[in-house]
Amino acid sequence: MIYEGKAITVKEIEGGIAQLNFDLQGESVNKFNRLTIEELGAAADKLKSSDSIKGLVVTSAKDSFIVGADITEFTDLFAGPEEDLVANNLKANEVFNTIEDLPFPTVTAINGMALGGGFEMCLATDYRVMDAKAKVGLPEVKLGIFPGFGGTVRLSRLIGVDYAIEWISGGTENRADKALKEGAVDAVLEGDKLVAAAVDLIEQCNAGKLDYKARREEKQGKIKLNPMESMMAFEISKAFVAGKAGKNYPAPVEAIKVMQKHASLTRDKAIEVEAKGFAKMAKTNVAACLVGLFLNDQELKKKAKQWEKEANDVKLTAVLGAGIMGGGVAYQSALKGTPILMKDINQDGITLGLKEAKKLLAKRVDKGKMKPDQMADVLNSITPTLNYGDFKNVDLVVEAVVENPKVKDAVLRETEDMVREDAILTSNTSTISINTLAKNLKRPENFCGMHFFNPVHMMPLVEVIRGEKTSDKAVATTVAYAKAMGKTPIVVNDCPGFLVNRVLFPYFGGFAGLVRDGADFQKVDKVMEKFGWPMGPAYLLDVVGMDTAKHANEVMAEGFPDRMKDENKSAIDVMFENDRYGQKNDKGFYKYETDKKGKPKKVVDEETYKLIEPVVQGRKDFEEDEIIARMMIPLCLETVRCLEDNIVEAPADADMGLIYGIGFPPFRGGALRYIDDMGVDTFVELADKYADLGPLYHPTEKLREMAKNGEKFFG
Repeated sequence: MIYEGKAITVKEIEGGIAQLNFDLQGESVNKFNRLTIEELGAAADKLKSSDSIKGLVVTSAKDSFIVGADITEFTDLFAGPEEDLVANNLKANEVFNTIEDLPFPTVTAINGMALGGGFEMCLATDYRVMDAKAKVGLPEVKLGIFPGFGGTVRLSRLIGVDYAIEWISGGTENRADKALKEGAVDAVLEGDKLVAAAVDLIEQCNAGKLDYKARREEKQGKIKLNPMESMMAFEISKAFVAGKAGKNYPAPVEAIKVMQKHASLTRDKAIEVEAKGFAKMAKTNVAACLVGLFLNDQELKKKAKQWEKEANDVKLTAVLGAGIMGGGVAYQSALKGTPILMKDINQDGITLGLKEAKKLLAKRVDKGKMKPDQMADVLNSITPTLNYGDFKNVDLVVEAVVENPKVKDAVLRETEDMVREDAILTSNTSTISINTLAKNLKRPENFCGMHFFNPVHMMPLVEVIRGEKTSDKAVATTVAYAKAMGKTPIVVNDCPGFLVNRVLFPYFGGFAGLVRDGADFQKVDKVMEKFGWPMGPAYLLDVVGMDTAKHANEVMAEGFPDRMKDENKSAIDVMFENDRYGQKNDKGFYKYETDKKGKPKKVVDEETYKLIEPVVQGRKDFEEDEIIARMMIPLCLETVRCLEDNIVEAPADADMGLIYGIGFPPFRGGALRYIDDMGVDTFVELADKYADLGPLYHPTEKLREMAKNGEKFFG
């Protein structure tokens, strides 16, 4: 044994060739934490000083090569001064440089995933051989940063500027065929042949058939473009990437600027430029929020894993109510491998549900994500039915009929009599209380909410709603099924609107108030989109549907009359009364025309202004800051109340629910992190400025306490 540590071992395998193996003890994956980097440095020094070694193969003992840096260490690291971050990166880079400068040829054998720092490790060796099923990439921009272990330097010299910009600015995970074609790896093989192939490459180098030193010089030299070519490549890319990423996500463009800056420098100077650029990005609030989101997401996954341990097996499910929603649920379930019965009371519903599933599958085939025979297999996993024939074999049922308590009650009671006693019954209600729906059931302990968001195939969130009598087994089984469907489940307690709609409707309330007070709804949309929302509130209402919004609003007003009941007629009411339901009938706040791709395109409709005139108290041009405050304060305060009322267990659950459920701007980290970033005291002061607008703008006593004590939601 040449070196033995807790994350790395080095031993001689054959004919003077050494194997450096990553195997981080006590962890299911390899990641670059402080310990791993320290050990890699010690192992590299041992290899450098050995006289007998003629080559090095780098491997991993885990299913994946290295998944990246240990992000749990980022929070403390990024909180420190910028110069410490630069020093930290340069110190790590010394280790990677030592590997790159070893006095013999080096090859990495890539299995599973090699991402971020893991792929930067691969780039430090002379050659790379890759498992056909593996993926490689530098996804750091998704955390608001860019590669900091030499990735921008080595990749841009290895595969050329254009490809490197695409890989780094897009943060993509790249398949083996693409990596080979673009020059990021040298060979693609089946996993069990990797080490032999790596040894063969080393022997070819030592026999003089391959010039590994020339390969090194290329990576360590300047980018081979003349000044004109360089300017063209970088300037065009910056403009394109800026348009795609938007101004709220600076890292993709900054990565290009850094590559442009170090294009004319050799390795060591180039790495200094990268380290400074990395530190600058790591200190941004965007990075803090995106790293926070990643950690919150890990927390959610951990909770789901705990629930999964208690879950019943789910081998066959059923959805009640075919339609668009039922068809979406059936598609998602079948696609991810759980066969499903799709029941409706008439053939038209069944036809619509199957049409929806077929349409989504055909899109996958068109995009090359699926073969036609796979599409047939998925469709065969959906069994349409007009009766309860096979329901005795069903493990879990999703009720997705119309949002009407009486209809849901009748359907749920009827279904309960048709399924096994241990089957779990769930309702895809978006607002109706689970306790109300459980009242007439014989086995309320086997019933909970399973709220999907529309469109089902695209929205990652599922709210699993626990009623007063819901058992842990029902929650656990529903969470496990949501995960099996590829969704992110969040467990919430019962209340009108649960988490997401309960928080969304005060936001719509803020919008209705602004329009009443004379704001132009188009300006409000533009301001909120600039703030980071995927669509403004008027546009969002058109997409949700005015009838759906009106119904949900009534449920919320009944549940929280003190702040959500408004006796005055709003612009939303006017739209509803005039049958302007939004996209579903091509007119709402906007008009909708079909574009070339067959998608609805919004067009300004002057008619809207005439219709809402009676509910508007004169026209007024609001400042952007005031629009943001009046929209965001009600949403943030309702999120605070959900936490205080124990509707959600933790701040992370609340924030992730809003990001996954309604598209809260990810770079702002969620409603509670938004309050933290502003400062709880500053937020309370701002809310008090708008106190005369009513209870939606009144902070809770507990929040005032937090403000007084200088507390935060995220420690």
